[in-house]
Amino acid sequence: IDLHCFEPAQWINLLEELKARQEGPPHLRITGIHEQKEVLDQMAVRLQEAAEKLDIPFQFCPMVSKLENLDIESLRVKSGEAVAISSVLQLHSLLAYDDDTMRRNSPSVPNNSSSVHLPGVLHMNPRTLGDFLERDVMSLYGASPDSQSSPPPKTLSFLNALWGLSPKLMVVTEHESNHNCHGLMERVDEALKFYAALFDCLENTLPRAPVERQKIEKFLFGEEIKSIIACEGLERKARHEKLDKWIPRLEFAGFGKINLSYNGMKQAMRVLQSCNYDGFKIKEESGYFIICWHDYPLFSVSAWGFKRY
Repeated sequence: IDLHCFEPAQWINLLEELKARQEGPPHLRITGIHEQKEVLDQMAVRLQEAAEKLDIPFQFCPMVSKLENLDIESLRVKSGEAVAISSVLQLHSLLAYDDDTMRRNSPSVPNNSSSVHLPGVLHMNPRTLGDFLERDVMSLYGASPDSQSSPPPKTLSFLNALWGLSPKLMVVTEHESNHNCHGLMERVDEALKFYAALFDCLENTLPRAPVERQKIEKFLFGEEIKSIIACEGLERKARHEKLDKWIPRLEFAGFGKINLSYNGMKQAMRVLQSCNYDGFKIKEESGYFIICWHDYPLFSVSAWGFKRY
């Protein structure tokens, strides 16, 4: 299940890896999710051609949907299938809905009031350590588990639904940056450092003239920067947060960490070196990968699996 299916290269690589297995390739079904039908049509053509060339039993199932509107039940996972999920720079967009929920459900304090509205944890009287930890994690979503009238946070609901598919593996890639601060100047400062590193990376890996680079700068980086510093509410989708914020969310939703292998890191480094991307580094931290430009962290890669309770 590809939560943002627009790049065939990783799946063609997977087809080649499966073809090389001693026991032969299994039947592979890829469900690709994207909001543009044309993108999925192109993916279907590319992947079908690759599968036929490699003689691998293959099926591509397109789903036209935005991530926030995705009906997980419509994925129709079949009994006996080993489910894997790929989420590349997608989950952070759901945080906008959590923030919107928090704003709508937060009690307002009258202007003439001398009282101070303290953070939710200070008003709680947890009976057990588990209760306290649950409330602390829920604060990451901008909601309280005691609220009976408001819906559960969007991010938590979505992760719980993915957990319900019992995935063998879910690989999550997110920006290793903090662009979800409430203060504008904090976001400006974080964005300045992060995108300075990204633009420096572009300058050293791609010539300026090609249209592809111009599109990356304008329609990808430019839109993200605009979202971070010029938008609020649901319009501010680029709410990037670091891995230390995503770990408790994923664990609270029921996922267990799967350590990424040393061989996987070496293989990734070989790919980067083959493209002459000498400035990239991959650091391993507690079983997670941090992709850096020189020593500046850009992206985190983590792997998770279904954890039964």
